[in-house]
Amino acid sequence: MDKNLQLLIQQVDERKEELIELLKELISFETPAPPARNTKEAQQYVADFLKRYGFSIDLWDVYPNDPNVVGVLKGSDSENYKSLIINGHMDVAEVNDDEEWETDPFTPTVWEDKVIGRGAADMKGGIAGALFAIQLLRESGLELPGDLTFESVIGEEVGEAGTLQCCRRGYDADFAVVVDTSDLHIQGQGGVITGWITVKSKQTFHDATRKDMIHAGGNLFGASAIEKMMKVIEGLQELERHWAVTKSYPGYPSGTTTINPAVIEGGRNAAFIADECRLWITVHFYPNETYEQVKEEVEQHILNVAKGDLWLKENPPTFEWGGSSMIEDRGEIFPSLEIDPDHLGTQMLAQSHENVSEKGAVVDVSPTVTDGGWLSDAGIPTAIYGPGDLNNAHAVNEQVSIPQLIEYTKVILQFIYTWSHTNSKEKMGEEMDDI
Repeated sequence: MDKNLQLLIQQVDERKEELIELLKELISFETPAPPARNTKEAQQYVADFLKRYGFSIDLWDVYPNDPNVVGVLKGSDSENYKSLIINGHMDVAEVNDDEEWETDPFTPTVWEDKVIGRGAADMKGGIAGALFAIQLLRESGLELPGDLTFESVIGEEVGEAGTLQCCRRGYDADFAVVVDTSDLHIQGQGGVITGWITVKSKQTFHDATRKDMIHAGGNLFGASAIEKMMKVIEGLQELERHWAVTKSYPGYPSGTTTINPAVIEGGRNAAFIADECRLWITVHFYPNETYEQVKEEVEQHILNVAKGDLWLKENPPTFEWGGSSMIEDRGEIFPSLEIDPDHLGTQMLAQSHENVSEKGAVVDVSPTVTDGGWLSDAGIPTAIYGPGDLNNAHAVNEQVSIPQLIEYTKVILQFIYTWSHTNSKEKMGEEMDDI
């Protein structure tokens, strides 16, 4: 390891109080989503921080009062050295009034080697560690030949995909690290897509006509959309069981591919036969599947179910998938991320972890989802790696371990430096001995 880099990593210990204060500062910005539309001050803080250390800043509103921030530090030899994106989300989980926090969620406290506050684990700890690593690198004067891009995005907690907006804006790199909650595991992930299934009658009927629909000789071809949705739900359960038997992925327990009937809406009032029913579903799928593939499987199965029912055959279900926001249009997509353990970026991140922790890196899959799928979907090799564990994410008295935060900061500092010093022509296995 470069001696200057080694001395710099030691500074993380020596200046850990600065790191803790940086995290506390980020937590003090109240950025829960929902309600969202509250990240402007926090994002401006990040923009000013990056600008102070030489980054060019792109700040734009994704939604009013919810801007993305992208800082770009051009390398000294960008054409010949590898580029990196560090990505994290500034929004945090909502806080309900009845949650029994020991302290105010946005007044961070330190207790027994832990920082406590909303977002400590998910994921302002990851943002703070990466920013502090950047600060140390820039203050040291150590050169970065490759480009470094830092993305602080909004909306991850409610499916608003600030990261997708960064991809659409053209930000790209040879590798990306999403510094979200992973307990210092290097992870891929499955995916999630929500959808609405609608069963709708072509006619409306008074509730007094029900006897003519259900008894012999009534001669009225009609049905309750709510009751017909029961057949759709049964079909979804059948498909879910089929997936549990026929699909698998290393690192996931059987049956991880689920179809959750989350919300149901239907009917007008008690004087009508229900002429419409809508079902909101959440579908989880494996890292080697796409949301387009999963949508097709669900639709084909349910349409086949409908063909077996005389009324549904004439009034087939319709489908609306995804959405850009759980707040704005009640829908979301999180693409899957299949991590490549043989990719040079993954290998170098694992080696950086091993150098710092003196323990082997764990490369596995996250049981939840992050914005990493959008980077992968854009063709950027990506890994999830950050401090904090999922038991604390979204939890009352959310907290992150200070020793783990320090370890993570050292790892990300070393990885930024070594990846930036990797020639862009290097491939897997050619550069590992120099780390």
